[in-house]
Amino acid sequence: MNRGLLGCLGCLGLVVVLFVGSAVIAGIVSAFSGGDSSKPVSTTSSSSASSTPSPSSAPASTSASPTPVETADVSGEAYDSADASAVATEQPNSADNAVASVDSSTTDAPGAQAALDKLNTLEVKGRAPKTGYDRDQFGPAWADVDHNGCDTRNDILRRDLQNVMAKAGTRGCKIASGTLNDPYTAKTINFVRGQGTSDDVQIDHVVALSDAWQKGAQNISAEQREQLANDPSNLLAVDGPTNQSKSDGDAATWLPPNTSYRCDYVSKQVDVKAKYGLWVTEAEKKAMSDVLTAPGCGARLAQATTEAPAPVQEEPTQAAEPTEEQAAPVEQAPAPAEEPAPVQQAPVQEAPAPAQAAYANCTEARNAGVAPLYFGSPGYSSKLDRDGDGVACE
Repeated sequence: MNRGLLGCLGCLGLVVVLFVGSAVIAGIVSAFSGGDSSKPVSTTSSSSASSTPSPSSAPASTSASPTPVETADVSGEAYDSADASAVATEQPNSADNAVASVDSSTTDAPGAQAALDKLNTLEVKGRAPKTGYDRDQFGPAWADVDHNGCDTRNDILRRDLQNVMAKAGTRGCKIASGTLNDPYTAKTINFVRGQGTSDDVQIDHVVALSDAWQKGAQNISAEQREQLANDPSNLLAVDGPTNQSKSDGDAATWLPPNTSYRCDYVSKQVDVKAKYGLWVTEAEKKAMSDVLTAPGCGARLAQATTEAPAPVQEEPTQAAEPTEEQAAPVEQAPAPAEEPAPVQQAPVQEAPAPAQAAYANCTEARNAGVAPLYFGSPGYSSKLDRDGDGVACE
């Protein structure tokens, strides 16, 4: 009996031990599995990133480091927003870069930069004395250096004017009228050739001959000086009074009143001075640099074009009355039937021979019957040619 009692007590103890052990194990398991319900257990692998998590397995996170949010790009594919932020940091916005590039290197900059580069090649020196300067040092006024049969002044008028009309019988050389869009003042001038009107439009030397003389032209040959005075790149048809106000000023003392043309004007001066080895003063170089670096200068140079001269029309030829130089028309009197009357012609009067020496004034030339006097003809003098167009005493 004692043995049976002991056996029962042993079984009961074993049961108690097993019960207590089970409770302890359950408590331990509960502590590890449900003790911190705020910390999710990640069950997502790299191979299942695109799968949809179940609500029970993916509770909301309260961690200090939030889970990156997936965002769709324009292609519809997903990418990590944290990665996208890193990429944006490494590669700045390309549109911003494009704007900065345009602002720092405009498409019209090469023209202005080329002029600046050429300006920097010119020697910088002080102005030499004007001693010895004379217009004749640059050859006769408006010579036909290109041998096209027309003098330089009329070549430039034909190039720069619109609606050009030439005098009849001059092979299109002597420009009688036209319209000038003046670059110096931006106004329109109706040019009509004649005494008192030819001066309305004058041909300007962009680099004045006196300025050239004081900045190196004394050191070049007479042939080069004549070429400089007749070089189309150094000549412009402009408003007469404005040209007079310029005189022989350089860029430091005179610029065109039309500010939008100053960039072209200075660029032309730089080209001419570089071509003929002329120098600039320090003040002149600064003035030129200020113009060439002004906003929009390169754009204006890029827009400037050299157009071919418009075709020239000649004025209609009018029937002229017989002059002393022309023979009077021969009229035959009715002859008697028996004997034909002799035909007589009116005597031809010869024009007075032009004097070989220059006249003191136009009145004297007109009284001698030789006006107008043309350049190269006997008696012509630049002093009588007030507008410098190659025709004196018009």
